Amino acid sequence: MPKSSSSRWSLRGLFLPLLAVALAACGEGPPQAAQGTPEAGLSSRAGSLAEVRVRLMAANISSGNNQSYDPGHGTRIFQGTQPDIVMIQEFNYGSNSAADIRSFVNTAFGSNFYYYRETGAQIPNGIISRYPILESGEWTDTEVGNRDFAWARIDIPGPKDLWVVSVHLLTRSAGVRNTEANNLVNYIKSKVPASDYLAIGGDFNSDNRSEALFSTFSSVVSTASPYPADKNGNVNTNASRGKPYDHVLVSSNLRALQTATVIGSSSFAAGLVVDTRVYSPLSEISPAQSGDSGSTNMQHMAIIKDFLVQDDGSTPIPTGRVTVVSPNGGEAWTVGSSRAITWTASDVTQVKLEYTVDGSTWSVISAGTSASAGSYTWTVPNTVTTTARVRVSDASNAAVSDTSDAVFAITGTTPPPDSSTPITQETESNGTPATANGRVAANTDVSGAISSATDVDWFKFTVTDAGAVKVKLSMPDMDNLDWYVYTASDLVLFAARGYGANNPEVGTFTADAPGTYYVKVVGYAGAMSPYVLNVSGAGVKP
Repeated sequence: MPKSSSSRWSLRGLFLPLLAVALAACGEGPPQAAQGTPEAGLSSRAGSLAEVRVRLMAANISSGNNQSYDPGHGTRIFQGTQPDIVMIQEFNYGSNSAADIRSFVNTAFGSNFYYYRETGAQIPNGIISRYPILESGEWTDTEVGNRDFAWARIDIPGPKDLWVVSVHLLTRSAGVRNTEANNLVNYIKSKVPASDYLAIGGDFNSDNRSEALFSTFSSVVSTASPYPADKNGNVNTNASRGKPYDHVLVSSNLRALQTATVIGSSSFAAGLVVDTRVYSPLSEISPAQSGDSGSTNMQHMAIIKDFLVQDDGSTPIPTGRVTVVSPNGGEAWTVGSSRAITWTASDVTQVKLEYTVDGSTWSVISAGTSASAGSYTWTVPNTVTTTARVRVSDASNAAVSDTSDAVFAITGTTPPPDSSTPITQETESNGTPATANGRVAANTDVSGAISSATDVDWFKFTVTDAGAVKVKLSMPDMDNLDWYVYTASDLVLFAARGYGANNPEVGTFTADAPGTYYVKVVGYAGAMSPYVLNVSGAGVKP
C-alpha cells in the first residue's frame, strides 16, 4: 500500500477497467486489453496508443471553523467526483500527523493514492494523486508566511510526466497576486521541462479574469476560454458564485488533449464547477449531499477538467519497491548524533540514501548500500532544521523510491538557553525555535508585532509541573493572528493551536511533562498586527 508522496511502482494496470468506462463514455468500445482483473494488468500493458482519461481538480473545499477537511463536506465531494489528481488547498485534517493525513487520503480517495503536503504551513497546499509521485517539494511564496507553492512531478501514463503546482494566492490585492504569479512562473521555468505537461491549480482569489496574473501565467499555461461551468452554465467559483476564484490551468500541449468531463449521463464540454446546491441529478456524485457546497465556511467550489492522454508503453514499469521506516516524520535528531535510517525493500539489490533539509535540495548519504541490510548508521549533519526528510531509492532505478511521510527536525547539540529574566517585549530576530525569545513568564504580558506577511515570531516558556496551560493572543483590532505550541522534543507537529478568527485567540492544552515549550505567532493570509502574548497556568514558571 502506498503510504507516502514519493513511493513509486506502476499502478497502470489498475486503470484499465477505468479506461474501458472512460472510452465508453466517449462513445468508444473498450479495448481488448481492458479485460481481466486489475492484478493481471500489473504485469501486462494495454496495446499501443491506448487513451486514458485523467481527471484534474483544484479544490479549496475545506469547511467548518478550522480550515480543515474534518467536517466531511469536502470529503463527500471528492468521493462523488472521483478525481485522479487534486491540487488541494487548506490541507488540514485531524492533528495533521502523518497517520491522520494518510487516513483522510484513504477515506476521500483510496489507499492506493499518493500525496504530498507542504511542511510548516498553517494552511498548507498539497497534491493528491492516483499516479505515482516521482518528485515533490515547495517553492517559497514571498508574499505570505502561512503557506507556499506545493509542486509534484507525476508519472501519468505515456512518455511525458505531468508537473502540477497547488497554489493559494492572497486576497490582499490584484498586484500582490500578480507578484506571486511572476515568482511562480520563474520557479516553473527553472524546473519544469517545456516538453512535459504542466498544470497550475488552486485558489487564485481572482476578482475577474482580466487580472494581470492571467497574462503572467499565460507564458506557461493556457488561460483562454472556454471555462468550466456548473449545471446552470455559471463559471464563477466563490461561495456566492459571483467571482472566478478557482482555476485549473494547463500547458498548451495538455490543453490540446482536454475532453468533456463526463459524470454519469451528464457531460460538461469545458469542465465542471462542482456546486452540489445546483448539481442534478445529485445521485451522479453520491455520496455528496446538496448542502455540502453551502456548508459553513466553504468559500469555494471545486474545478474539474478531464484529459485523454495516450499510453504508448514507452515508460518502463519498475518492478522493485522500497519503503522508508525511519525517520518517517516527527522525530527530533541532534546534530552530530548517530542515527539509524531504516527501510524495507523487495526486488532491489542496492539502495541510494539521500536527505533534504529544505524539501527541494537533496544531498547523498550513500550512493550504494545493500538493500537487504535494511539499516544504515547516519551521522546527522550540522544543519538545524524542522523540515528534514530522508529518501531511499533503488540505486539502479531512481523511479523506485520512497521518502519520509512527514518532516523531522534536526536540532542543535544543546537547547537554546532559558533566560532567567522574564521578558515583556519581543525582539527580532526570533523567526526560528533556535532564536526564540524567552522566557515568557506565567501570566506576564509580552508585546510584539507581526510586521510583514512572512514574519514569524517564536517564544519559549518553562513548565515546572505538568498540567493545564492557557495561551492568550490579543490584537488591538480585528486582525487575524494565530498561535501554535510545540514541545522541545517535537518542533514539527504542534501540541496545541489557536487559529480561529477570534480576538483574543485563547486556548488551553495539557502540558504532559515539565520542560521547555515553544509558542509560534503568525499572521493568517498575510495579516500584520501588533499583539500581546500571555501564557498562564499553575505549572508555568513565574
